[in-house]
Amino acid sequence: MPAAANPAARAAPPRKAVPPPEALLGWYDRHRRRLPWRAEAGKREAPYRVFLSEIMLQQTTVVTVRPYYAAFLKRWPDVEALAAAPLEEVLSAWAGLGYYARARNLHACAKAVVARHGGRFPADEAALLDLPGIGPYTAAAIASIAFDRRAAPVDGNWERVVARLFAVDEPLPKARAKLRALALTLLPDEGYGDFAQAMMDLGATICTPRKPACALCPWRPDCAGYATGAPEVYPLKAAKAARPTRRGVAFLAVRADGAVLVRSRPASGLLGGMSEVPSTPWEVDGVASPAGHAPLNAQWCALNAPVTHVFSHFALELDVWRADLSAATRAPAGHRWVRPEGFDAEAFPSVMRKVLAKL
Repeated sequence: MPAAANPAARAAPPRKAVPPPEALLGWYDRHRRRLPWRAEAGKREAPYRVFLSEIMLQQTTVVTVRPYYAAFLKRWPDVEALAAAPLEEVLSAWAGLGYYARARNLHACAKAVVARHGGRFPADEAALLDLPGIGPYTAAAIASIAFDRRAAPVDGNWERVVARLFAVDEPLPKARAKLRALALTLLPDEGYGDFAQAMMDLGATICTPRKPACALCPWRPDCAGYATGAPEVYPLKAAKAARPTRRGVAFLAVRADGAVLVRSRPASGLLGGMSEVPSTPWEVDGVASPAGHAPLNAQWCALNAPVTHVFSHFALELDVWRADLSAATRAPAGHRWVRPEGFDAEAFPSVMRKVLAKL
């Protein structure tokens, strides 16, 4: 790589032509990753498998997704099976994968594919976009990878590659429309599915966020970012707002038989439909009188073991209060008792599993 330089002070040389897609496709033929949701060379993956993997991979790593993908396929091998499953079971199987609105959208989309399209995913981007939970990226990914339609599934890997190729000096997220327009200029005349996955692999393995392996890149001769001497500064990003901290109290009510008091969160909103132990509202300034939110009239004892968790837009600090109750204690309305052997059947998000670890 050339010696580092300030791209703001040194303009990239003018581009003579769009990078040749054949160079990237040839590289992909030699170096494509073997992934459980990716078809062998020369074949197309089933639309349902592309759909399932793309929803799971949103804001989640390949390593994390692998076991969940395998478990979902084993339990619900096709879209009809997933559509017929109770939402509670889907949420439970998703627990730990995070961003739980994806699980609700996954289930809603499966039901819509069955109801509107007879269990067959449409190949057209516009029709895919009309399905619940399918956004522009996922629609383009399914259209290109499963149906080899001309589409550009621009994810973070695509954005990074395109921003470097063209040395885009506009920061994200404002630059997204420009990056998508530039991405469309890169598409080949055929082989759209392979090209989409090649872009993903290039960004994941070569054109990485830090220390890109430019010497191995098939597009190095055509990369304006490389020519600046500092490709790693692209894409430029606007300063992030500070992440606020919310606080609350989680109530760990435990019966003498070991059962724990549990409820389900509202169907919409953060962690919608997931299982939780009762808690106060999660507020930036905390709760002035947590006892007023306790689910039962009991002797509550504050544990010296707070739980911390980080969501995408805020950090959470939960104090944990415990009450030990008789085995005959009834659950209040909207709550239920669950014994530890039944925890795995509940859709507990990661933050609630941290609370339950205080038992």
